[in-house]
Amino acid sequence: MPWGLKRYQQAGHLHFITFSCYRRAPLLGTGQARDRFVKALEQARRWYGFYVVGYVVMPEHVHLLISEPERGSLALVLQMLKQGVSRRLPGGSQTRFWQPRYYDFNVWSERKRVEKLRYLHRNPVTRGLVASPEQWAWSSFGHYSTGEDGVVEIESQWTARKRERMGIYQTVRRRESGIKAPAFANCAKGRATRPSAKGQLLSAGFKKAHRLSAWGVLG
Repeated sequence: MPWGLKRYQQAGHLHFITFSCYRRAPLLGTGQARDRFVKALEQARRWYGFYVVGYVVMPEHVHLLISEPERGSLALVLQMLKQGVSRRLPGGSQTRFWQPRYYDFNVWSERKRVEKLRYLHRNPVTRGLVASPEQWAWSSFGHYSTGEDGVVEIESQWTARKRERMGIYQTVRRRESGIKAPAFANCAKGRATRPSAKGQLLSAGFKKAHRLSAWGVLG
């Protein structure tokens, strides 16, 4: 960690994370590479038990808006995510794929949550890659604009409403010693469970978000 940089974790905040490919090279410059990252993100979400509120995969860097994990630390999650991507891409395991470290901004308010979502959703447009956010397939914008499920489960007002209709409360099943079980196994089986304290805190925030206009997130 660079001198003078402090990270505030285990505080129940969302985190706006940014990390880059090695020397900002466009190592995620193909749709196949970005697809691989999106799949690895969902696998990490399930295994470590964190919420993905928003994301965008750019050709040379990534932005994530995520919660702290139920299992392990945020640093471990990002380390495993990076390794999972680089090892599955051609040549990724033989060369340096990622810049070391990552940028972490604590998102402590609803205003900041919306601000960061708008920033990451508009990033492909700002960079001149597409004319509008919905044209970039490798972000959470499509889910927010249509409510449709993608590869990565997004913790949004759409998802919260869907769970409420099904009578399901999201929780995380921790892995017992020597027993492998995917995160959110209870939800996958359709059983109603009691949310954890962290889940209750985040759910309250998302219920408040229901009252925001779509433009607040998508604009």
